[in-house]
Amino acid sequence: MTIKVVRGNPTPEELAAALAVVRARAAAAAAEPPGAPGPRDAWSDPSRIATRRVPHPGQASWTRTYWPG
Repeated sequence: MTIKVVRGNPTPEELAAALAVVRARAAAAAAEPPGAPGPRDAWSDPSRIATRRVPHPGQASWTRTYWPG
């Protein structure tokens, strides 16, 4: 693995800290079994949509939709 400093002049301690983080992330990624699902982010979580009110049947209910306009 090669790391190249493109901008700035990091101290040896800063470079060692950055390298430790990169190596820890690489080791964690290698430890996961192949094909394992990744962590879910808030954008794709279906529960954020389900918290909104669902329109109830009634007069002119066909004009309302589940998605806000």
